[in-house]
Amino acid sequence: MVARTYTVAFEGVEARNVEVQCAVTPGIPAFSIVGLPDKAVSEARDRVRTALNSMAIALPSKRITVNLSPADIPKEGSHFDLPIALALLAALEIVPPDAVEAATSLGELSLDGCLIPVVGALPAAMAAAEADRILLCPDASGAEAAWVGATQVIAAARLSDMVRHLTGQSPLSPAEPGEVKEAPHARDLRDVKGQERAKRAIEIAAAGRHHLIMVGTPGSGKSMLAARIPTILPPLDPGEALETSMIHSLAGLLDEGGISRSRPFREPHHTASMAAIVGGGRHAKPGEISLAHNGVLFMDEFPEFARAVLETLRQPIETGEVMIARANAHVKYPCKFMLVAAANPCKCGYLSDPARACARVPQCGEDYLGRISGPLMDRFDLRVEVPPVAFTDLDLPASGDDSRAVAARVAIARTRQAERFADHPGTRLNSDVEGALLEEIATPDAEGRALLTRVAERFGLSARGYHRVLRVARTIADLDGSDEVHRPHVAEAVSYRITALKES
Repeated sequence: MVARTYTVAFEGVEARNVEVQCAVTPGIPAFSIVGLPDKAVSEARDRVRTALNSMAIALPSKRITVNLSPADIPKEGSHFDLPIALALLAALEIVPPDAVEAATSLGELSLDGCLIPVVGALPAAMAAAEADRILLCPDASGAEAAWVGATQVIAAARLSDMVRHLTGQSPLSPAEPGEVKEAPHARDLRDVKGQERAKRAIEIAAAGRHHLIMVGTPGSGKSMLAARIPTILPPLDPGEALETSMIHSLAGLLDEGGISRSRPFREPHHTASMAAIVGGGRHAKPGEISLAHNGVLFMDEFPEFARAVLETLRQPIETGEVMIARANAHVKYPCKFMLVAAANPCKCGYLSDPARACARVPQCGEDYLGRISGPLMDRFDLRVEVPPVAFTDLDLPASGDDSRAVAARVAIARTRQAERFADHPGTRLNSDVEGALLEEIATPDAEGRALLTRVAERFGLSARGYHRVLRVARTIADLDGSDEVHRPHVAEAVSYRITALKES
C-alpha cells in the first residue's frame, strides 16, 4: 500500500505542492527518503522514528520508502517532518489514509513528539487553499496560517494530538487568526526643528512612493527625518498586508502569528553584505529590499555601503522585484519599496563650512559622493540638501504640521491614485506608471511643458530623469488636489531634481 499526503517546497514567496508518498514493503529493514532531500530532510527519518517511539509506536521490520514528488525539485527544511510522519502512519493504517491525503501539512518534530513551528506557514496555507486541502501545522504556526480564510487550519502541539484528531478520538478546533498588530508611533514630524524643505520632500515621497536622498552635515537631522516617515504613511491594505506578511513569514519575522498593518521600515547597517541587502545565502532567503516591500528601506551613510551592494539596487528599484540566481534554482522576490538614503556631503562631513572642512575641499566631496554612481543617482526622484540647524532655532517652538496632519494629506493623495489606477492591475502609485499611461495622466499644461523642456535642455536630463520629474509632478498635483499638472507642480518637481548633488 502506498499512502499519500502533501506538503510544500518554497521557491521565493511561492509554495510549490509536493506529494509525499510512503510505502511499507517486505525486505531488509530500512528507512529511506528519496526525491532530492537536503540534509535536514534526510535526518527526518531519525526524528520521525524517535517521535513515534515516544508514542509507543514501533516501526515494523520492513523496508520503508518515502518519495517526495516531483523528484527533480530540491527539498529543503525541517518542515517535511510532519508530512513524512503522517504518510508513514497512514501506510501503517494507524490513521485513515483519506484524511491525510486531503491535507497539506508542515512542521518539525522533536524527539518527544512535540511539533515545532517552522517558517512559511502563511504561503503554505495559500498553497493548501488553492489545492482545496486543509492545512495541518504546529500549534505555534496556526495563528499565522489561519489568516488565509479560504482553508481550514488545524494546529496541534504534539504529533499524538494530531493523530487523535485524524482518527476522530479528540477532534481539534480550527485555528484562529492572530491579532492585527499596530506599531505605536512615539515620534512626530514636529519633533524636527526647521528643515521645512526636507519635510515637504518627505511628504511628496510618501504620497507617491518616490525614492529620496538627503545630503547634509552630521547632526542636521537626516536620520531623524527618516525615522518619522512611518508616522505619515497610510496603513497597509489587506492585500498589501498579506503580500508583506508572506515574505516576513519566510524570514521567520511574524511574531505569534500576528499580521501587522504598519508598513515595514528597514534600516540595515552600512556594513551589510550583498546577500543581506538583496537576498541570497544558502537557502536564497529574502534580503532587506524584500523585507521592505510595500514600505521603506532607509540606508544611512549611503556612500559607505560597498560599491557592489549599491549597484545591485539599480534593477530592483526599476522592476520592483529581484531574481536571486543560484546553480540549482532561480528565486524571485517582490521588492516595491521606497528607498530613502542619507549621506554626508564629504568624508569629513563639513564641506560647506570653511571653519570645519578638511584641507581637501572640494575634492573631498567629489570623491565621497562619487561613490554613488551616476546611474544610481539618476534613480532618485527627490534630492534634498539638509543644512545644519542653528542653535538659536532649537529653542524655538515646534513649527509646521504634525505627523497626523501630513499623514491625512498623504492618505488623500494615495486614495486619488488608487481610484485613478483601479483599472490598471499592477499599478498602485504614481511611481509605478510608465509609457502611454504616464503621458496620459502626467503631461503638464503648456507652461509646464515649456518649463520642463527648458530644464531638460539646460541640465541634460536623461530620459529616465525626465519621466521621474513627470511622476513627481503628478504626485505634487495630487497633494494639491488638482486633476491637471500645472507649471507650479513641474517647477517644484524640478527643484528637487536639479541640485548641487549630482546630475547624471
